[in-house]
Amino acid sequence: MIHAMDNDLLPYLQCTPTVDCDHPSVIEYARSSAGESPDPVDQAVRLYYAVRDDIRYDPYTLDLSVPGLKASTTLRTRRGWCVAKAILLAACCRVMGIPARLGYADVRNHLTTARMREQMKTDVFYWHGYTSIHLGGKWVKATPAFNIELCEKFRFHPLEFDGRTDSIYHPFDLEGNQHMEYLGYRGEFADVPLDAIMETFIREYRPDENWQQGDFDAEVDRETGKG
Repeated sequence: MIHAMDNDLLPYLQCTPTVDCDHPSVIEYARSSAGESPDPVDQAVRLYYAVRDDIRYDPYTLDLSVPGLKASTTLRTRRGWCVAKAILLAACCRVMGIPARLGYADVRNHLTTARMREQMKTDVFYWHGYTSIHLGGKWVKATPAFNIELCEKFRFHPLEFDGRTDSIYHPFDLEGNQHMEYLGYRGEFADVPLDAIMETFIREYRPDENWQQGDFDAEVDRETGKG
């Protein structure tokens, strides 16, 4: 429970247009996934793993609209890109009374699929999304984007989360190849800074009608031979 002295945390407990933590399906999912422990750390850890592995990472689900980004939408489709999965985790935390905000960073991703590299014409992912969760009196970063099956196929280090230390991408994969490089952080917010993200994407990616179209699962299977 948040006390009066913690009024600065209240914005990160409230529902927003995309963090629809009042949606019945989100409430049910959060409560069923958080477990029986009353400890917020235990609850947040369980929620992290639920979102990480129940929702398949799919960058082709990118939808820069409020309906497309809603936590309830990602829960319904069971697929999402990093921003959408971070929103769902934040919504689940807020259901349980755990303050959570949406964080963003620019990262250089060295291990995308060939089709994605061709479409994006860069290996920089602008506004990569993660969840920042207030636990033990501090903000802790959690990155639920890559589900365990994807990590196994691509030989990534699966991102673990203990509720006490930041869970952010490893710089190298299991083979020692470069994986993720953090270029800079853009801040943490109560809701998605949608206009800023759209402005950056239009400027940097110059999307056309075919941008972000594809079958990510099939691409991964084809490139890794693990379908």
